[in-house]
Amino acid sequence: MPSDFHYDEMKKLVAIFGYYEMKTGKTSEARVKFINKANYQIRLHKSPSDGIMKLYLLKVIKVKLDL
Repeated sequence: MPSDFHYDEMKKLVAIFGYYEMKTGKTSEARVKFINKANYQIRLHKSPSDGIMKLYLLKVIKVKLDL
């Protein structure tokens, strides 16, 4: 797993699998939800500072995308 994978890169990756970002209200800066047409969801807590994804979040994405 890369140690410098950026949030913007992750958004592009999940978009390839048909997911799009949904704003979730007041906490939309820190908490995000990605959803696809089949209503499958990926919920994350993103880093507000540098945008670098935490390793555990990359593992969640990997499992959700079945990679």
